[in-house]
Amino acid sequence: MPSEHSPDVKFEIGHVLFIDIVGYSKLLITEQSEQLQTLKQMVRRTEQFRLAKGEGKLLGLPTGDGGALVFRTSPEAPVLCAIEISRELKRHPELRVRMGIHSGPVNEISDLNEQANIAGAGINIAQRVMDCGDAGHILLSKHVAEDLEQYPRWRPYLHELGECEVKHGVRIGIVNLANHEVGNAQLPRKFQAIRKHRAQVRWAEVAIGLLVLAVIVGGAFFFLRRPIPPASAIVEKSVAVLPFANLSRDPDNAYFAEGIQDEILTRLSKIADLKVISRTSTQHYKSAPDNLREIASQLGVAHIVEGSVQKSGDAVRVNVQLIKAANDSHLWADTFDRKLTDIFSVESEVAKTIADQMRAKLTGQEEQVIAAKPTDNVDAYDAYLRGLAYSLKTANTSANSLGAQKYLREAVRLDPKFALGWAMLSIVDARGHISQSLQPTLALREEARQAAETALTLQPNLGEAMLAKGQYHYACLKDYDTAVRYFEEALQFLPNNSQIPASLAYVARRRGQWDRSESYFNEAERLDPRNLRLLGQHALSYKILRRFPEALRKLDQVLNITPDDLDTLVQKATIAQAEGDLPRASELLAPLHPAGDPPALETQVYQAILERRPAQIIPRLNEIIAKPDPALGFYNGELRFWLGWAQEVAGDRAAAQETWRQARSELEPFLKEQPENDNLMGDLALTNMALGDKATALALSERAMAAVPIKKDALNGPGATEILARVAAQMGEPDRAIVALQKLLSVPYIGVLAENAPLTPALLRLDPMFDPLRNDPRFQKLAESPAPKTADK
Repeated sequence: MPSEHSPDVKFEIGHVLFIDIVGYSKLLITEQSEQLQTLKQMVRRTEQFRLAKGEGKLLGLPTGDGGALVFRTSPEAPVLCAIEISRELKRHPELRVRMGIHSGPVNEISDLNEQANIAGAGINIAQRVMDCGDAGHILLSKHVAEDLEQYPRWRPYLHELGECEVKHGVRIGIVNLANHEVGNAQLPRKFQAIRKHRAQVRWAEVAIGLLVLAVIVGGAFFFLRRPIPPASAIVEKSVAVLPFANLSRDPDNAYFAEGIQDEILTRLSKIADLKVISRTSTQHYKSAPDNLREIASQLGVAHIVEGSVQKSGDAVRVNVQLIKAANDSHLWADTFDRKLTDIFSVESEVAKTIADQMRAKLTGQEEQVIAAKPTDNVDAYDAYLRGLAYSLKTANTSANSLGAQKYLREAVRLDPKFALGWAMLSIVDARGHISQSLQPTLALREEARQAAETALTLQPNLGEAMLAKGQYHYACLKDYDTAVRYFEEALQFLPNNSQIPASLAYVARRRGQWDRSESYFNEAERLDPRNLRLLGQHALSYKILRRFPEALRKLDQVLNITPDDLDTLVQKATIAQAEGDLPRASELLAPLHPAGDPPALETQVYQAILERRPAQIIPRLNEIIAKPDPALGFYNGELRFWLGWAQEVAGDRAAAQETWRQARSELEPFLKEQPENDNLMGDLALTNMALGDKATALALSERAMAAVPIKKDALNGPGATEILARVAAQMGEPDRAIVALQKLLSVPYIGVLAENAPLTPALLRLDPMFDPLRNDPRFQKLAESPAPKTADK
């Protein structure tokens, strides 16, 4: 029995991050030392963010002997904290810090002076783990690493090192957490010594091994006929939910069947113990295909869910079956007859039963999420499903974005407490803002912000709300640090959501972190291997890096799924243009009729201009411009600029000048509504250039460069420099043009014309806008390369 002076001990499991400064004598690391104070401030800044998210309690700070931070919520929390500290340390190379992470018993002690302190095996082991590393290392115990492996996001970071002997002869399995941005990828010195010793021992074993090998080789011959298992075996706890058949008499109810399928899939995807393929990959299959085994192999899953939905008035019948793909055996099937008001219980029950059949382990939080009822308003849910159907369409067109926005606005109007509806509205707005499938006005940005904040206020643990906040900070504010934090938070609640690694890929791309972006794309495609938009974006990355063969292979993956996909065929044509292969580009573009897709149409016009024979496309452009689509916003004025360019190349300068004056009058009002739209600035710069207004054209070019600086956006930033190069070339500023072109050819970026190919030597040779530079030796040097193929005249 404790005495009245015994400390008050609280025993709990804690997730511990132990931090230490290496390379200095501990006698010099006093409480007042500059190094220690800098580290403490760094830890406190990091911890303030994590505490704001409700993730844990700071129970210790580094001292001269090291210090521990203890988290109570998740094994991810200390890892996220360590990553944030590691990023901060890049600014302080004088601090040589190492970190160790372990989960175990932690005692929170109040001493005689009522001061909080911590102790316990969890602290001790975390310190032992840390002791196995050098400066910069973030080392995990094998126990923690196994917990993290449940989350696909962490797998690329984890590098198993083996066992390390620590104090009292205890051996601990160690895993290094590192990539090119955080941690230390080098093998710790202790493990280098271990491997050197093992290598010496192995040489002594080689002679014996060679003798045994002769016997083994002889016997192995008889086993060679056995089938070899695939290198990456399919995970048993994996599933794909195929499209549900719409058995309703009204074909307009197809959206409802799609919605039920997506809601069941979404609930399953929130279970970390399952691998769940995203709907964007499954939607290309029939609802009840014959080749289940082949489909499961394509998607990399062991199980398939099929179903059908029949809706009549307020009555709904849902049929669902779970099938083991390897032998086409039915593991479970059931029929649910419910009222519309009770449809959520069906979605929850189906998801829970499928998880049970696959023996998935659910946390208490996951059980609550699966059982959650997003709204009590049936009409609001119906509007949400209609909006969801638009948002899930492959083509990112203005029509689809406007359709999704319309119904999601209706959903939250009918139920202002519908958190999931608010989150989806914010995501649609943010994506429309950055892709400009919605007009990127200040009002749109404000709606995205308010919707995301409303969702998070209504339901703080809603993964989609965190995703919405991340999308808003990424797409509308270009606040990448905050966006990444929200994406990483969302991952804890949406472990199978491919949008999160995809979003992280987009952020890394804008930061110019191309290798990191590639890793995230690969992770997203593992979860969503047949997502056309994702594959297209991955191809775009290769294209802007000018890695054209890899881009074409990725685009061919899309065409294997949808052979006539217009955007993909246009992307292949732009690559052919960038390589100077105009006959190949013409072959791809000629059969297409992209009236409602401005970038695709502009690519056809650009092809005619590069061939120097645009006369045939001018009547078609006139016909389209005569009936402008209001949903296209400023793109109508942009198309008029292209018409003027085509008219000038065709030799009709008077018509071109009149067209450009109309284009300018159409574009200028949009810039007042969208003052930060750098694409609009570029359109107006080129239009004023064409009209001979040099001062305005240069001013708009420089305004675009200031709006999207390259340091802030490595993807789009150089585009404004291309606008400047074009204006300078046409306006008698060859020196400025050459300097800009030299820079552009050395960096990856999204091009400003048509379907976004970056400038290449071939395009410099072909593009009429650079004709004033043709006799400049500097330009000739930039354009040097094997002669391009040209279309027959």
